[in-house]
Amino acid sequence: MLVLRPVEPTDLPQLQQLARDSLVGVTSLPDDSERLREKITRSCASFDTDAVTHGPENYFFVLEDLSTQRLVGCSEILATAGFNEPFYSLRNRHFTSASRELNIEHGVPALSLCHDLSGHTLLRGFHINANRVRTPFSELLSRARLLFIAAHAPRFAEAVITEIVGYSDEKGRSPFWDALGKHFFDLPYAEAERLCGLQSRTFLAELMPQYPIYVPMLPQAAQACIGRIHPDGQEAFDILEREGFETNSYIDLFDAGPTLYARTANIRSIAHSRTASVEQTPQVDARGRYLLSNDALHGFRAIVAELDYHPDQSLALTPAMCAALNVTDGGAVRLITL
Repeated sequence: MLVLRPVEPTDLPQLQQLARDSLVGVTSLPDDSERLREKITRSCASFDTDAVTHGPENYFFVLEDLSTQRLVGCSEILATAGFNEPFYSLRNRHFTSASRELNIEHGVPALSLCHDLSGHTLLRGFHINANRVRTPFSELLSRARLLFIAAHAPRFAEAVITEIVGYSDEKGRSPFWDALGKHFFDLPYAEAERLCGLQSRTFLAELMPQYPIYVPMLPQAAQACIGRIHPDGQEAFDILEREGFETNSYIDLFDAGPTLYARTANIRSIAHSRTASVEQTPQVDARGRYLLSNDALHGFRAIVAELDYHPDQSLALTPAMCAALNVTDGGAVRLITL
């Protein structure tokens, strides 16, 4: 059985292996032991806080195979993007110019550096082992974060965003970065993303052009990258799109990948998840597959389970399910159909 839980200090060695295997562009999962140790420490402190509103907290989750005690994935929630430093994006909007004398009005798409998305809750750091891609456990790794938000709503903002990794080729080259960012930093795309993971994107963003960049002036290959998803990022996009997230006019600063946005209250796993009382039974007459979690904070747990759920009735769970969720007879769980 696989269970999603908060990260622990002892997870560091396995977490670093996940970082080595992660996609270029997932800057929140750096392959650096000290940086990862800091992230673990910060996450543990976040789960221990008595927060009554969304602040700087970062909630880091890992997906563990209980039979082998191996980590097979990880994901995060940053309660407030831009809380400690600006959260930079590129805003992609039309710039309109007009001439009354010639009776001409013309619109040109332009990219502008901004931090409009500061203040929203940010989903990030999604990574799962290749042999678990496009399985129910990818859904667990991504969507269980939403069940956690549903259980602890005051800790999060009224809107949630996520950046999907943009296109780069098999050699790690981004046509968008080569056409734009590389002119301001003598760095390849993969190295720029690595530095963001180790330090902060702020120092890079501050050196980016402060004036609008007219899209038609970029090479065609770079224009084609705007809003384009890296093939390995498609699953993360698809899962959240089914949750009600939509693309907007913002793209990633370095690779032009799309940003997804949703009002927190409208997200499917938040709006439609239900709670039920647990009834422990030796076996379950399974009728459907569900995501299932407890509503704990530091002791949060989530699994995928085959269940027979009826609203307004207790929910039958096996002893193994109860143990994985750390719940007992009569306890409460939260669930949503897979």
